[in-house]
Amino acid sequence: MTETNIKSEITITDKARNEILRIMLSNNIPDNYGLRVGVKGGGCSGLTYTLNFDENLKDGDTVVESENVKLFVDGKSLFYLMGTQLDFSDGLNGKGFLFNNPNATKTCGCGESFGV
Repeated sequence: MTETNIKSEITITDKARNEILRIMLSNNIPDNYGLRVGVKGGGCSGLTYTLNFDENLKDGDTVVESENVKLFVDGKSLFYLMGTQLDFSDGLNGKGFLFNNPNATKTCGCGESFGV
């Protein structure tokens, strides 16, 4: 298990951080939990992003910390997420987390899957 702050490699916007904290508060998720950010096979472009709250670090995880928010990222996913900015949108085009990923060479129309 690796606890490393790679803030310069994966960043979280203020909007995303505020939404993560709001979700944690409204669902009584303890402060020691982190948001597990990952990548898995699937979707129309080949890979999809995953988000879920997790209490435990796993072997090979990297921790990204930003002002009271922790992201847990497994090693395989980190490879695809280097340089990514996690954002949140609540605009007219929909509400949800956005991954501004410089590694994605193609994305689907809904923005939930990508290819490298």
